[in-house]
Amino acid sequence: MRKASFTKKILILVAILALPGFLYYLLTAKGKNRYKPLPFYGPKEVAKTGHKFHGKYIPDTIYHKLADFELTDQNGKEVSFKNFDKKIFIANFFYTGCPTVCNTVNKNVSELVYAYRKNPMVYFLTITVDPDKDKPAVLKDYARQFEVTNKWLFLTGDTTSIYGLARKGFLVDALKVPGKDEFIYSDKLILIDAEKRIRGYYSGTTNTDITKLNDEIKVQIAEELRKVDKALY
Repeated sequence: MRKASFTKKILILVAILALPGFLYYLLTAKGKNRYKPLPFYGPKEVAKTGHKFHGKYIPDTIYHKLADFELTDQNGKEVSFKNFDKKIFIANFFYTGCPTVCNTVNKNVSELVYAYRKNPMVYFLTITVDPDKDKPAVLKDYARQFEVTNKWLFLTGDTTSIYGLARKGFLVDALKVPGKDEFIYSDKLILIDAEKRIRGYYSGTTNTDITKLNDEIKVQIAEELRKVDKALY
């Protein structure tokens, strides 16, 4: 019985270790696209350039991209796109004085951070919508309730930059309720690819959407790796 139990544990361990490589093989085998790419969100336009596919000319599409930003993390360090060159990141909005919903969302983010703690391609950004109060020291104190790594940044800045980034970049709501110490903001987690394009929105409070995001992060990783493969050949 002990030998059978030991053998079973070994098989389970081998399966766990082999799964990521097997998944990548399925998604990228022989250089072919064996999965459905994630959609692009936001406005788009037809480019003046194009390409041929099976002899037919197809115009290229220009998809919505985030403009570069300059914010400050919980350690007082400046953060911009140069911190995420050729990286995927997942962003969400919150404020330290909000009701329990923020903690629920960030608890789910913390589980994703842990899952991708060893993956150099994936980062997480949590941006305050109350920068007047949420200075770096406040964000650092708030972050102590989670297992935060250098892959998860809590960001602040000036109101104009953050609200503009939310509405024009991430295409979500972010504003202060006039006359009240309350804010309207999205609970969405937003998946951004290495070219800073929006590839998915997910509710930060539902397990179904968190599971979907986890799966689609893997799909996006495979897409980015395929780009590297193409560039090498």
